[in-house]
Amino acid sequence: MLAALKSWAKSITDDAIALFLAARDPRTPWYAKAIATLVAAYALSPIDLIPDFIPVLGYIDDLLIVPAGIWIAARLVPAELMDEFRATAAKLETQPNSRAGALLVVAVWLAAAGLLTWWFWPRSAN
Repeated sequence: MLAALKSWAKSITDDAIALFLAARDPRTPWYAKAIATLVAAYALSPIDLIPDFIPVLGYIDDLLIVPAGIWIAARLVPAELMDEFRATAAKLETQPNSRAGALLVVAVWLAAAGLLTWWFWPRSAN
């Protein structure tokens, strides 16, 4: 069972890298490219939207959201292109990092902090 989980995790990682490649390929349809860009940026980001130290919620994105996003984005890319990208991803020596994904996560955190500050900021009684 452990070998099956390791194989599944490896395939998810390879698919994330394949989507990273698909997002940069001109043969990929625009709608698949848009979804692949978002999913790959988040999946390859060194920062999680929900940090892993938060009990239960921290692992939901790793166990449910990321694989679901990868599955949806991979279905949008034409099969023959996705097979080509998967083969290329399997040959890569190092995994790419997504600075854009990290910036996106930080932007969401800052927007949430700004919204919460605005919401809870005491208003004057004028």
